[in-house]
Amino acid sequence: MFVPMTVNDFIGRAAAVYGERVAVVDEPDQPAPSLQDVTYARMRQLANAQAAHLDSLGIEVGDRVAVVSHNSARLLTSFFGVSGSGRVLVPINFRLAPEEVKFIVEHSGARVLYIDPELTSLIDEVSAEHTFVIGEDEHLFGGIDPATAQPRPWEADESAIATINYTSGTTARPKGVQITHRNIWTNAVTFGLHAGISDRDVYLHTLPMFHANGWGMPYAMTGVGAQHIVIRKIDGAEILRRVEKHGVTVMCAAPAVVNSVLAAAAEWDGEIPGRDTVRIIVAGAPPPTQTIARVEEELGWEFIQIYGLTETSPLLTINRTRAEWDDLSPQDRAAKLVRAGSPAIGCTMKVDEQSGEVLARSNVVMEGYWDLPEETERTFDGGWFHTGDGGTISDDGYVTISDRKKDVIITGGENVSSVEVEDVLFSHPDVTEVAVIGVPHDKWGETIMALVVVSEGSTATEADLIAWCKSKAAGYKAPTSIEFRDELARTATGKLQKFKLRAPYWEGRERQVN
Repeated sequence: MFVPMTVNDFIGRAAAVYGERVAVVDEPDQPAPSLQDVTYARMRQLANAQAAHLDSLGIEVGDRVAVVSHNSARLLTSFFGVSGSGRVLVPINFRLAPEEVKFIVEHSGARVLYIDPELTSLIDEVSAEHTFVIGEDEHLFGGIDPATAQPRPWEADESAIATINYTSGTTARPKGVQITHRNIWTNAVTFGLHAGISDRDVYLHTLPMFHANGWGMPYAMTGVGAQHIVIRKIDGAEILRRVEKHGVTVMCAAPAVVNSVLAAAAEWDGEIPGRDTVRIIVAGAPPPTQTIARVEEELGWEFIQIYGLTETSPLLTINRTRAEWDDLSPQDRAAKLVRAGSPAIGCTMKVDEQSGEVLARSNVVMEGYWDLPEETERTFDGGWFHTGDGGTISDDGYVTISDRKKDVIITGGENVSSVEVEDVLFSHPDVTEVAVIGVPHDKWGETIMALVVVSEGSTATEADLIAWCKSKAAGYKAPTSIEFRDELARTATGKLQKFKLRAPYWEGRERQVN
């Protein structure tokens, strides 16, 4: 028997088994009216209403629906209201500059665009055939009564594209990653199995929902009937308060968020909430061993590390403490947890003998890049997915990421294309040469440094160039420091060797990622 796997399996089970349970506690402090406490039965109704509204607009199966929003119950609903009705959800990073959002909307061909009420200034520069402000006259649901909404049936297809997630790559333009229903299903179930989730869990959305579809947790947690706690703005102290108030047991985060919680914990009055009950799942870049040990010692939380990419839905490996490590000291245990981990169930990995690049095969690997057939072909060369990361695999099967083969800087959990930042700096009239590299940073893991050569007689300062970048792209993509050089060393063929430019800043470190 063959039954197509789709995102509807998760919301369908939750509504049937846990219908009267509060599914989502919406962010109370947001510009749109909060949906407050939403049961799973109501969540299913809201998804149906959204699908019915898309029907009324003439949005067909396979059409793209873009959403640029902070975390919210409405965005969570869209994972099912859009993808669950056969349309393609395009979740967009709300931190992007207007011209970047415009590129994604236009490149994806999105016919509908939902905009967070805090980002209404985008409307002056970005639009689609149908553009709505989330929460304004409830345009997400079109005034349709969720209790009676009857969307047009969709013939389930697990090979259909469910979402297109745009990610920074080695070119100046982001690439649209096509994730199928089968990708999502496999990732969510595998991730949930490895993380040990159940209906007793309470999940705090410390990870942006747009980011690789919240790593699949919106689906996995829904499928088991766990409760979602929406947090809109990330702050270490507020995370601790939400853990205490709602009994949070699981969260996902970039290393920078871990650091913010540790800093807040140092000022916390009383026992740290969640001790011995919270597990925090971290990815983006491996934090220092000392940070991992502090999570266990100072917070009393379990640290779990994963590795993956937007292109892999994202789970490729997981590193969770195991029985054999129980008698180790926190420091020794942290030394083992700092590795990317062992391949998840159903994932096969190897390291290319010639290039040292980590390769993978799995049902979580994307369908391809939207409208970029040549890039897709390169990425799947030889029948393996090329991660662009260098690393090793130990005898016991654990993957360690040691270097980045592609020009991507991961700062605070966000991928930044160095080429994109270089293009922005090159657009400054005084800049004649530039190389952008990632350098170690205690809080953000890596931060962006630009090595710049300016024209003779230029009076441009570090502050000038940083401000120039912030005016042209998202603020997190701007360099945090500029070094002025007389020249940039190149090979005989005129190419920059960035590994040599990066080397002095990473001296004494075993890994070239932080």
